[in-house]
Amino acid sequence: MDVVLADRLQFAFTIMFHYLFPIGTMGIAPFIAFYMLRAVRGKDAEAAKAARFWTKIFAVNFAAGVVTGIPMEFQFGTNWALFSREAGSVIGQPLVMEGVYAFFLESVFLGVLLYGAERVSSALHAASAVLVWLGSWLSGFFIVAADAWMQHPVGYVLAPGGRIELQSISAVLLNPFAWWQYLHVLCGAIVAGGFIVAGVGAYYLLAGRDESIARRFVVAGTLTAFIFSALVIYPSGDRNSADVTADQPVKLAAMEGLFHSTNGAPLAIIGMPDTRAKQLIDPIFVPDFLSFLAYGNFRAGVKGLTAYAAELWPPVELTYYAYHVMVGLGTIFLAVTALCALLIRRGRLFTSRWLLWLLMLLMPLPYIANEAGWTVTEVGRQPWIVYGLMRTAQGPSPNVVAGEAIFTLIGFLGMYFLLGALFLYLTLRAIAGGPEETPA
Repeated sequence: MDVVLADRLQFAFTIMFHYLFPIGTMGIAPFIAFYMLRAVRGKDAEAAKAARFWTKIFAVNFAAGVVTGIPMEFQFGTNWALFSREAGSVIGQPLVMEGVYAFFLESVFLGVLLYGAERVSSALHAASAVLVWLGSWLSGFFIVAADAWMQHPVGYVLAPGGRIELQSISAVLLNPFAWWQYLHVLCGAIVAGGFIVAGVGAYYLLAGRDESIARRFVVAGTLTAFIFSALVIYPSGDRNSADVTADQPVKLAAMEGLFHSTNGAPLAIIGMPDTRAKQLIDPIFVPDFLSFLAYGNFRAGVKGLTAYAAELWPPVELTYYAYHVMVGLGTIFLAVTALCALLIRRGRLFTSRWLLWLLMLLMPLPYIANEAGWTVTEVGRQPWIVYGLMRTAQGPSPNVVAGEAIFTLIGFLGMYFLLGALFLYLTLRAIAGGPEETPA
């Protein structure tokens, strides 16, 4: 196996497994802050129980995220040494800022949140929940800023030897590509958090236990997921796609399975890309709609994949299918939560057992949608590791062979399987105990 492919497989597995946990922390953190503030301001005992309950689940997510995040930092040096040497002065800055500012903010005040109920004032305890929330979101921003620079490099200069050197950290952090990408990522995580909260509440209602607090979970979770399912589509998804259209048009063509440049390009709802025949098999199209989404004009021209050299194409099938999985699931989330919002208004949601079952069973799907979105972002960037500046094939460590990368990948598979099993055990144990259980 080629060493580039082996390194990419290892990094893809470790980062996709790790990302499961930041989805949880970014999505659950605002609920903890909300319930904690309600508990302090309104002397709401039930909200205090809810805050303690979600803090336990947040803590398990946070711990697993820390454990799985550390190996990725080392992989930049072990597997991607040439990339780190050439671009490290730029991407290293937001990554260090994530550790120094966001991680320590989140971890220190998580300690206060977990163990400070009897040791600090109620105001400081509530403030710790807000600061944990801020830390989790700030952490996500710095990571996205580093990735967005790789998607759309700004604020750099090329040294005489070709090394990429940082010229302006403010340009990197204020990269226009980063902000819409970050908001899209954040909205996706909150959708996941909303479905987690609603799904756990639905489980309690179906089990006939903790019904008062379960109703609060279902209402808060579904309404939050409904609002942010809409925001995922517009404006965050729309504006993020506009940046892709402007800066990475070949990725757009792969996402939509558009092989030939077309005026009035259709939007593919479904179809199977055939890269040999350069066409979509059995497609269902919405005529002219891709042109409108991309350029605001139903008759605008959109470049297809054949307008670019074949070596600049990303893996078309994976990019296309991941994009359509993300969009399809997002549409389902919006439809289901809109129905829930309607039934909440009519006072019928809590008696609709089939919909409670659906909310509970949908809990894993926002994770799949978030992972699919990142697959589009990263796979669709290929063959570039830094778009337009450095190809992925130029990034691996020269002294690492494919066999070493595969061997350590097998090790990661085994360790992460055990870690995943432990995470599920602790999370399901907390859910089984419920919000009424006295916290350990």
